[in-house]
Amino acid sequence: MKLNPLTLKKIRRFKSIRRGYYSFIIFITMIGISLCAEVLINKRAILVCYEGGYYFPTYGNMIPGTFFGLDYDYETDYRQLKKRFDESKKGDWVLMPPVPYNAYENDLREGEYPPFPPSFKDRHYLGTDNVGRDVSARLFYGFRIAIFFSLILLVVNYAAGVSIGSAMGFWGGKFDLFFQRIIEIWSNIPFLYVIIIISSVAVPDFFMLIVIMAFADWIGMTWIMRTVTYKEKAREYVIAAKVLGASDARIIFKHIIPNTLAVIVTYIPFSVSGGIVALTSLDYLGFGLPPPTPSWGELLQQGWSNMNAWWIIASVISAMVLTLLIVTFIGEAVREAYDPKLHTTYE
Repeated sequence: MKLNPLTLKKIRRFKSIRRGYYSFIIFITMIGISLCAEVLINKRAILVCYEGGYYFPTYGNMIPGTFFGLDYDYETDYRQLKKRFDESKKGDWVLMPPVPYNAYENDLREGEYPPFPPSFKDRHYLGTDNVGRDVSARLFYGFRIAIFFSLILLVVNYAAGVSIGSAMGFWGGKFDLFFQRIIEIWSNIPFLYVIIIISSVAVPDFFMLIVIMAFADWIGMTWIMRTVTYKEKAREYVIAAKVLGASDARIIFKHIIPNTLAVIVTYIPFSVSGGIVALTSLDYLGFGLPPPTPSWGELLQQGWSNMNAWWIIASVISAMVLTLLIVTFIGEAVREAYDPKLHTTYE
C-alpha cells in the first residue's frame, strides 16, 4: 500500500518529535517482551539437557518428575532439578529463566511469613507479596493483561463509536436525534454500580469485563465522530462522490472515515492509558478480574494494606508511572504530528 505524501509528512513529523518517537519504540518493545514473558519469568525451565536429550518445558507439555529420575509423578520442580544436576556433575543441566517463578506460585519459608523483601540470592528481585508470590512476576504478567485489555477495549469502543458516530453525522435528522436520546440516557447510567452488581452475581472474566466496559466507553468516540462527520459531509469530495452515485456506506467508510483518521489516531494513546487506569482501578476496588489473576490493582491494594512492604507499592507505582508517561508522550507526539493546522494551506 502506497501512502500519500501528506501521510508521509505526518509520519516524518512524528519521528522528528524524539520524545514521542522513542517512547513509541520503547512501548512496542515492552509489548513484544511481554509476549515472551514465559521465557523470562517462569517456574518451568527454558531448556533441559538430560542423558544427551534436549527438552523445552516452557512451551511444551507437562513433564513429570519421574521422567528425570525424581520420586514423584507430578510436574517437575525445575529449580530442584537444577540443584540436583549441579550436584551430580554428570553433564546434565537446566537453563532457568532469569526469574524462576511464575505469577501464581507461593514461595514460602519455614519459620517466616511473607511478604519477603527483595533478594538477589532467592531471585525475588522485587520481593514477594502477602502470600509469597513473586512481585516481579505479578508485575510483568499484570502489564501484559492490562495492555491487551486496553487494546482490545480500544478496538471494540472505536468500532462502535466510529461507525455509529459517522452514521449520526452523515444521515442526521431523526436517526441522529434517536441516537442522541439513547446516548443521553446511556451516559447517565452509573456503570460502576453495574459492575459491582454483576461482580456480586457472577465473577467477571477477562472478556466479560471488556464487554461491560465497552458498554460505557463507546459514547466518547461517538460524539467526536458525529461532530467531525457533520463537518466533512459538507466538503466538495463528499458532494462529488454523491453525484457519481456512490452509496452512503461507501462514502462513509471509503471517504469520510479515512479523512478523519487524524482525529481517530490522536485519541488512541489516551484511550489506551484510560483502559489501563480503568482496569487497575477496578482491580484495586475488588470488582475487576478474579483472583489470583496477576493485576496491578491487586498489587496496589496489597501495598496499601501493608505499608511495611514498601517494595510492593514502590514497584507497581513505578511501573504505572513509567507506562502512563510513555503512552502520554506518544499521545502528545501523535497529536502534534497530525495537527491539521500544520498541514493546511490557506488561500
